[in-house]
Amino acid sequence: MYKKLFFFLIINSVWALPSKKEFSEAFINVATIANPAIVSIVSEKTASSSQNYFFGPNFDKNHPNFPKSQGLGSGVIIDAKNGYLVTNNHVISDAEDITIYLMDKHELKAEVIGADPLSDIAILKIDYSNLDDVVLGDSDKLSVGEWVMAIGSPFGLELNHTVTAGIVSAVGRSDVVSRQNFENFIQHDAAINPGNSGGALFNLDGELIGINTAIATDGYSRMNAGVGFAIPINQVKRVMDDIINDGFVSRGWLGVTIQDIDENIARALDLDIRHGAIISQVLDDGPADNYGIENQDIVIEIDGVKVKDASNLKNMVAHARPHDSIDITLIRDENTEIIKVKLGTRPDEENLRLGIYDNDEYDKIGLKVENNSSESLWGADDSNGITVSDIKTSSNAYNAGIRIGDIIVKIDRNKVMSLKDYNQVLAGYSNGDPILFLIKRDGNSRFVAFEID
Repeated sequence: MYKKLFFFLIINSVWALPSKKEFSEAFINVATIANPAIVSIVSEKTASSSQNYFFGPNFDKNHPNFPKSQGLGSGVIIDAKNGYLVTNNHVISDAEDITIYLMDKHELKAEVIGADPLSDIAILKIDYSNLDDVVLGDSDKLSVGEWVMAIGSPFGLELNHTVTAGIVSAVGRSDVVSRQNFENFIQHDAAINPGNSGGALFNLDGELIGINTAIATDGYSRMNAGVGFAIPINQVKRVMDDIINDGFVSRGWLGVTIQDIDENIARALDLDIRHGAIISQVLDDGPADNYGIENQDIVIEIDGVKVKDASNLKNMVAHARPHDSIDITLIRDENTEIIKVKLGTRPDEENLRLGIYDNDEYDKIGLKVENNSSESLWGADDSNGITVSDIKTSSNAYNAGIRIGDIIVKIDRNKVMSLKDYNQVLAGYSNGDPILFLIKRDGNSRFVAFEID
């Protein structure tokens, strides 16, 4: 009796599987539908005299056609109506001439709409009436073990529209190419090689779920070893929207430095968890500082979503937009707290490196201010208050007489000792409210009153 039951269960499980024909047709359908939206990209740039210094400084002038370096990559048409396509930034970086090769053999020149090196994404535009585009999927729904298909141009134009297949090996891979970049890679084992960069990764529903970017090798070979990485399409969408609409990418900024929670940190802090990220530094007058985040806080959730590690936290904050308010769940002194923080705008990498965090935005009254720790423009030497570093000339504050170099020491009856004080007091005012400043200029104090515009 038991043998018969066992046999019956095995037969039914086999019947539930797709047939060989059905399985093959799933891949055939994706390739048929998606291939026309995949392009090959050839980028060219002329080598400069700095690259050919041994020929002499006038070599380029006398030999304008020598030499040209050429790069090959792939791209995906994401908006046929407007001619937009996405690829990797490293495919077109510094290119002087970009040629797009369509599946129907047409060759077109491309315009760079914008690029974001930190995510390695670039958006190009071509002018052609007969384009096909892809359906964008949801990379957050990908599962490890799920079948995926890659399409691109490995090794050369003669191999364009090469289709390969594999499975999702892992998701959320970071620190693969650079710790400075925003990486949240899909790892998969569909064969990709040089030339596949910027090409497509599809699920079996024919939806674009990633842009192939990199491979991992043993260090001696540039060929596929079964470990490929793709940028998730949800990350691409966020960057793509900013580039197309604004021409640049803006990211949320918390104003902290963070690190992973290793075994030693967890034991020292008596933590039962190993996920999350620990705040190792709170930058003065950044969003975290202004809303009460402290060193040694353990961030475990953002808006109810679990934080895996420091890289994950960095990506979650950067994925949000400047001025978004987020709920940060953290552990402090063994207690769990939720703090709502309004994010700032992430400075560019050079300013971050130099410790310059001004995001080039005026506050609600039209001022830019900074902590006053030295002599101001007007010669006043006062460690209290904050200094006006810039002012919008169309603002009521300017019309009332506030000028660059003024030191703000009070707002109404509130002492202003730092940027943190200033921001907290100013947060209580709205458009149309009257406001009274006590300022110092050239050693003298005066009141300035105006209405917030």
